[in-house]
Amino acid sequence: MGNIKRYLAFVKPYKGKIALTVLIGVFKFSIPLLMPLIIKYVIDDIINADSLAQSEKFDQLLLLMGGAFFVFLVLRPPIEYARQYLAQWIGSKILYDIRDKLFDHIQRLSLGFYSRTKTGEIISRVIHDVEQTKTFVITGLMNIWLDMFTIVIAIIIMLTMDPWLTLVAVILFPFYGFAVKYFYKRLRDLTKDRSQALAEVQGHLHERVQGVPVTRSFALEDYEHEQFDTRNSNFLNKALKHTNWNAYTYSVTNTITDLAPLLVVGFAGYLVITGSMTVGTMVAFTGYMDRVYGPLRRLVNSSTVLTQSIASIDRVFEFMDEKYDIVDKKDAKPLNRVHGEVTFNNVSFSYSEEDPTVLKNVNLSVRKGETIALVGMSGGGKSTLISLIPRFYDVTGGQILIDGQDIKDLEARTLRDKIGMVLQDNILFSDSIKMNIKMGDPEASDEEVIEAAKAANAHEFITSLSGGYDTLVGERGVKLSGGQKQRVAIARVFLKNPPLLILDEATSALDLESENLIQNALERLASDRTTFIVAHRLATITHASRIVHIENGEIVEVGTHDELIRRKGHYYDLYQVQKLDDTKTEYMGT
Repeated sequence: MGNIKRYLAFVKPYKGKIALTVLIGVFKFSIPLLMPLIIKYVIDDIINADSLAQSEKFDQLLLLMGGAFFVFLVLRPPIEYARQYLAQWIGSKILYDIRDKLFDHIQRLSLGFYSRTKTGEIISRVIHDVEQTKTFVITGLMNIWLDMFTIVIAIIIMLTMDPWLTLVAVILFPFYGFAVKYFYKRLRDLTKDRSQALAEVQGHLHERVQGVPVTRSFALEDYEHEQFDTRNSNFLNKALKHTNWNAYTYSVTNTITDLAPLLVVGFAGYLVITGSMTVGTMVAFTGYMDRVYGPLRRLVNSSTVLTQSIASIDRVFEFMDEKYDIVDKKDAKPLNRVHGEVTFNNVSFSYSEEDPTVLKNVNLSVRKGETIALVGMSGGGKSTLISLIPRFYDVTGGQILIDGQDIKDLEARTLRDKIGMVLQDNILFSDSIKMNIKMGDPEASDEEVIEAAKAANAHEFITSLSGGYDTLVGERGVKLSGGQKQRVAIARVFLKNPPLLILDEATSALDLESENLIQNALERLASDRTTFIVAHRLATITHASRIVHIENGEIVEVGTHDELIRRKGHYYDLYQVQKLDDTKTEYMGT
């Protein structure tokens, strides 16, 4: 029930409109209740009225039908329209608010969460599960009350006609209550299982669609089909279990629904035969049975649908309760200005308590405007170290200071606003090149975008495209080459103009021409900024102010390129190996 209360917090702003919708619904559902009374009146007071002449019967029938047609043809349609529109409008607005909240939540979750959660599963929660909760609003908060109102009014009318027959009509009500209680919990659990299985299918599908080039290149179509079939079969099994239990629910409740009118018809027929009831009353009573058990059937069916909806509510709030790894302190200060000094004091880090320590007592002081290159074997902790500066993760020991301020005392958002990043695999959004560059500053003018592109050596290739700056790059920038993507990513950092710069393998896996263009742009970008470079190719960082060699999470050497070469330590050995590899590559190329 806790999650339902939380869901109602999203409903609260619309409680006035919900009340209006229910009130309109009362009129909408009241109008059909007139039909059995009209039939009773026609049979008992017009057709079987021996005191009336035929012409008088025609006059009364015409007058009655005129009034009925006015109510059903003129009054009911706008009432029906208003109720349907308001109900759907309210449901859609509530879903909009929930998705808006979830998207904000998604942007606050840590990178650690995304490293262990499939994108498709997140999308399933935000799209499928949220959509399922709409039933709770329309059915649970509106239709149920209207159906209950209809049942109560119908029973009151029936009591005025014959109390004993009314008792026969409702004698099976307790069995409905038992059926709902019996089937409810199991159906809720099965619904959650089915939703999770669907999320797994969506997560796997999303990942595999993105990896189609890999599947094709390794001819893994048959293998991947088997992998998808495993997850799809799991969803099928969960769905069939849910369907099986749902079918039990419907078969029991509909059996009760069919038995009740039979009891009424039998008892009413007896009363008509003995002269205790008129034919019109019997017909009207039979009509009201549909008005009672129709809503009651909907109530039971609603309980089934609501069970599915509540299971989705549980999944939505289960996702919403995902904890943030990076949380600002209550008294966190905004980082307004950055001079550019960065200090690592005994920094240690591990991704979780179960994982081994990735960084161990790292100490490093960086002066304003310095370019610090981080080198070493893969897995040594270089990329992990720079990911701690923008607080993608928090240190587990020690401190990182910017201009003497512990970054944990700063607002994370303002900290990241002062940092520009160019990565090995920069993500571009499926929008225009101009909009991707403007991610650096959404308020920038077109002239500023062009200047940033020129500084990144990107203007020439952009203008050669058929759409120029308005060219759509496709999902993740698939329509651009690796070098072109890098230059667009560099352009948006130029546009952002941050005082701190992080370059993580920004020139790896590129051809020589692209690498030279990008290297020139990066050197221009790093000018007068405090810059951290993670590089695999040592030839690209010989200009750095200092080179920091990291192995197994520890700093083993620090110095300029020339100093480290003269020292003939770890860096010297690594440089000689790379130099030999480059020589072999050049030889084989010739």
